[in-house]
Amino acid sequence: MQPTPKLVDFIAGLGSSSDAASPDELLGIFCDWADAAGLDLYAHQGEAVLRLLAGDNVVLATPTGSGKSLVALAGAFAALAQHQKAVYTAPIKALVSEKFFELADALGPRNVGMVTGDASVNPDAPVLACTAEILALRALRSGSATDADLVVMDEFHYYSDRDRGWAWQVPLLELNRAQFLLMSATLGDTTGLRRDLSKRNGRDSALVASVERPVPLDIEYKQTPLHSTIAELLSTDKAPVYIVHFTQREATAQAQSLTSLGVLNATEKAALKSEVDGFKFDTPFGKDLRRFVLAGVGVHHAGLLPKYRRLVERLAQLGHLKLICGTDTLGVGVNVPIRTVLFTRLYKYDGRRTRVLSVRDFQQIAGRAGRRGFDEAGSVWVQAPSHVVENLRAEAKSAADPHKRRKLTKKKPPEQNYAHYDADTMQRLWYGQPETLESSFGVTHSMMLNVLDRPGDGCAAMKRLLTDNHEPRGRQRQHIRKAVGVFRSLLDAEIVEVLATPDDLGRPVRVQLDLQDEFRLNQPLGLFAVEAIETLDTEDPSYYLQVLSVVESVLENPSVVLLAQRDKARDELMAELKATGVEYEERLERLAQVSWPQPEVEFIQPAFEVFARYHPWVGYHRPSPKSVARDLLEIGDTFNQYVSRYGIKRAEGVLLRYLSDCYKALIQTVPAAFVDEQLGELTGQLQHLLRSVDSSLLDEWEQLRVLGV
Repeated sequence: MQPTPKLVDFIAGLGSSSDAASPDELLGIFCDWADAAGLDLYAHQGEAVLRLLAGDNVVLATPTGSGKSLVALAGAFAALAQHQKAVYTAPIKALVSEKFFELADALGPRNVGMVTGDASVNPDAPVLACTAEILALRALRSGSATDADLVVMDEFHYYSDRDRGWAWQVPLLELNRAQFLLMSATLGDTTGLRRDLSKRNGRDSALVASVERPVPLDIEYKQTPLHSTIAELLSTDKAPVYIVHFTQREATAQAQSLTSLGVLNATEKAALKSEVDGFKFDTPFGKDLRRFVLAGVGVHHAGLLPKYRRLVERLAQLGHLKLICGTDTLGVGVNVPIRTVLFTRLYKYDGRRTRVLSVRDFQQIAGRAGRRGFDEAGSVWVQAPSHVVENLRAEAKSAADPHKRRKLTKKKPPEQNYAHYDADTMQRLWYGQPETLESSFGVTHSMMLNVLDRPGDGCAAMKRLLTDNHEPRGRQRQHIRKAVGVFRSLLDAEIVEVLATPDDLGRPVRVQLDLQDEFRLNQPLGLFAVEAIETLDTEDPSYYLQVLSVVESVLENPSVVLLAQRDKARDELMAELKATGVEYEERLERLAQVSWPQPEVEFIQPAFEVFARYHPWVGYHRPSPKSVARDLLEIGDTFNQYVSRYGIKRAEGVLLRYLSDCYKALIQTVPAAFVDEQLGELTGQLQHLLRSVDSSLLDEWEQLRVLGV
């Protein structure tokens, strides 16, 4: 079998580095490569590539599996051939990593880089894959001078995400010389967005849309028990199946329950075992995952270590897994090829309330069904609520016995954490139009610092950003008021200074020069951490641990880890109280007072009360004293020992991500002047631990780089 030709090889004949290829030449070369690779472009792909090579902005609103990535590749190829910079953004690190390797394979590893916040690989390459926040921060810092000629924004529906939508909007506002390719299967009406984009960068903005899927889908509402439904899917050759849950715990528990189904035959088991031989399942959850995958069952969610997620994706791509239990991260475009999507329910907790899925939520996930080139059709099955299924089974059992029918008591739906849905709900979500994207913008310390520190008049740039965004006027006024408070607090903390005359970069306001290059205030309470650290006694022998505790207090809580710490402390206290004969009621009363470790809480909470009086913009944000990194380092555990100590093997990825965030906050938030030798050593320990747990991304890059030399 002939290997797929590399697109980068088709650039070789275009001439010297001073020559730029014409759009016609580029189109011809790209079509030649597609023919050599055996790819037939769909009509919408051809139209999108033509508009992109003509210099237009393109909004690509086509179904999942319709080849949007190929259009993005054409844009990156054209930028590379014309000696320009292409930036490909995605919402999650796993997808950035996936796109990085795809682009490196097609365009050559020397030409492609990646930046995610956790990893930086070849960051000055002409084609860069990065998280949306990375590009947004660069756009804030450099404005229209940002090195980006083509910006590809994958999964653009994140523009409406209430917490992260700002990162999709900022590049549209700031990069007025860049060309944009915005892609998603669920965009809704984009008329206003395209009009605004053309006004800002002077390019036509074309909508390329299609409702026809390359692989058609059928849909069913199932009122059988979940295991029966899964067995039916397997017996009717509808595997591989992605079983959608909305918590990591449910997904892992389901995988455990499916290992006894016997989904693989002897030949398939032998092939799978050969494929995973040599892979290091070297953490507590790794042992469980090995058992799952050898049974043909995968697990996929954000609680896994990156190396385990990549393994499951690779095994799925090779066709070794019949069942994959995961969360709704599938809707973000991660490459897990499947024939059938099975929803275990149609509601989720969105961080505020339990609600039925939106049309966009549902269609993003459902659209992943059907493998192009493998399936003539894909399937989407939806499980009825479990109480409905049980009631139907009970009715069927009592149908022939009038006495049993009279005594039948129907199960009621759960009183909490439940939202009702039925077959009509499924039909509404299936045929509905995705909701129109709504602006989600916000002002943070990080935003303010990046804009003020750019060359030129950062104050004028910040004013423009606050008054010329996509927000309604009422919300703009709220952002302006918050920005004024943030600016005053930065002045009071002497993090920024107003200059009598602009400096040599034309800045009337600048970030203090004694802050390290990596200094950031990426946490909502990052400024509080800075001010609190400055009041600590550097001569105190425990100073470095106090700094660590202050930093941890402004990080997002890794709830699963904290609850495990609390439960372990309660178990130990219960044993002690029982041994000393304490009465039951008193035991319960004392146990209720036990929480997770909160070192330095006596300092942090009063310090914040003072801080909040002078910084009213903090709103609902409060520090959360905790000890995870400090606990691990003080105990002296390895990563695996710590996971085992608290029984959190299902959340290894959560722990790793938290430790990574802690490491980055120590590097980026603690002013260099307050880093002593012990704190530096502690930061180094944390860095070493992170790399020892999972360096799969950098290891794979090294393999690619060697192959490309």
